[in-house]
Amino acid sequence: MTETREEWIKKRAYALWEEEGHPTGRDSIHWEQAKKEREKLEGSAASKDGKEVKTRGKRTAPPGTKSNGAAKPAPKRAVSRKSA
Repeated sequence: MTETREEWIKKRAYALWEEEGHPTGRDSIHWEQAKKEREKLEGSAASKDGKEVKTRGKRTAPPGTKSNGAAKPAPKRAVSRKSA
């Protein structure tokens, strides 16, 4: 059974109320905070159950370089030899 947006906000507001020690008269503040958190989740890459989904970012070349899509090998390092 999937949870509606309203149910999620209700549960989150209740959790905020509990975290603060059950204060009186802060219900609208908790509701608004929960609503903002839900909106933030909806705006991010999140699944319908509200769990974050990590996306892989596209890798780009450093500024000022051209890329034709082919991978370039890493530059070779100079080897220093110490005499014993």
